[in-house]
Amino acid sequence: MLRVTVLSGLGHTIAVMVALLVYTLVTRAGHQRRHPASAIGWVLGMVTFPYLFLPLFLVFGPRKAVRPPAHAVIPNSGQRRSSVPKLVPAWAGQLLASMELDAAQPNAKVVFHQDGLQALQQLLRLIEQAQRNLDLCTYVFADDVVGRQIGTALQQAAARGVRVRLLLDGVGCWRLLPSRLRQLRRSGVLVRRFMVPMLQPIRGGSNLRNHRKLAVADGVHVWSGGRNLADEYFLPSSAGHPAWVDLSFNVQGALAGVVTAQFEADWRAARGRRRPVWLSPAMALGGGDQAWAQWLPSGPDHADDTLHALYLASAFHAQTSITLVSPYFVPDDALIEAWCLACRRGVHLRVVVPQRSNHRLADWARERALRALVLAGAEVFCSPHMVHAKVVVVDDRMGLCGSANLDGRSLFLNYEAMTAFYSAPDIAWLQQWSEQQMAQSSPYAYRAPGWWRDVGEGLVRAVAFQL
Repeated sequence: MLRVTVLSGLGHTIAVMVALLVYTLVTRAGHQRRHPASAIGWVLGMVTFPYLFLPLFLVFGPRKAVRPPAHAVIPNSGQRRSSVPKLVPAWAGQLLASMELDAAQPNAKVVFHQDGLQALQQLLRLIEQAQRNLDLCTYVFADDVVGRQIGTALQQAAARGVRVRLLLDGVGCWRLLPSRLRQLRRSGVLVRRFMVPMLQPIRGGSNLRNHRKLAVADGVHVWSGGRNLADEYFLPSSAGHPAWVDLSFNVQGALAGVVTAQFEADWRAARGRRRPVWLSPAMALGGGDQAWAQWLPSGPDHADDTLHALYLASAFHAQTSITLVSPYFVPDDALIEAWCLACRRGVHLRVVVPQRSNHRLADWARERALRALVLAGAEVFCSPHMVHAKVVVVDDRMGLCGSANLDGRSLFLNYEAMTAFYSAPDIAWLQQWSEQQMAQSSPYAYRAPGWWRDVGEGLVRAVAFQL
């Protein structure tokens, strides 16, 4: 009996050592920087239940698909400064260039959609006007009124000879009936699902979701923003509830070349091909010189956490104001501290969140961050509506809109994309829209938590990066 116990204990020790070795190799060799809560959770799990947590780590653990270049060529500061357009804040242009993102480009036209029906009409018009190529990527594609309407438009485009490609996230679209997919494919629409967890677990990307929302036609016209393709993002419900408060936009011009390249890279990644294929913005048709915009992707396909780095830097460079709008507000400690320091040096920080979102755990997890910001001098507004828009405005120099929430999953795990707008009219539009939401909202009521509430928030926040 003693010998069996000793052998069992030795086997467990070996399993723990192997699990920790694999964790270390994958994390270090792949430069998989992690949130401390995530790292502690994985290590404790492997020490306690290595037979369970090692396979789970191999399936769900990795969060980066690329590594930083071994020999990065870093231009001197003078070269970087001269290459940044005057409309782009110097600190932002230099930072984004150092992370190998495509530079800001002038475009012919930008139109924002705050009304859901307008957003749907603009997307359908883009699909109807496509002549050669049409690419669409979404996280949710519902089998409802909006989903069927867009599906019909895609089928009609394919019928008139347009090459139509539809990229759906493997988790976000899990409720879409297989019959609907077969119908789309039979009509000529090329459909791929992005990293379906149970079909490709060995690649280690089952926890990495494609949360980008974009449609691009003929390398000229782009539709993007925060809206998924489902009724609640565009139309009032049959019970009389209004559509969710969200934003999307159209851009005509050089940005379309970068977005086309983004879709091509994601389309290849859905088949396990991780080497990106970039298309130069100079190849885009129908440029312009009015609206300066920059595509800012973030996620496993980039060595840096680009959006997190940009938000962190903006907290230290902002001179007058920062506006943040997000449905789920669970930033990491570094961002919270940076925003608190910005408040204390006189920056006017304002945050808009829904009074109650569609994810109750996210509402619990956000409370510590909101209380810290209020104590530092920030203004927090709670909208009576479900606000799903994602907006960041820094001073009057940069406005961002897109798919990324201000939480750990969007900033560190998901494939996301925001678009940065640098022209004064576009920034002013985003700021005015944000202030309209504030006017319709109530101030956040600060309340010191009780002991049980504090413990509960801490437990939820410990896994908030997965929400």
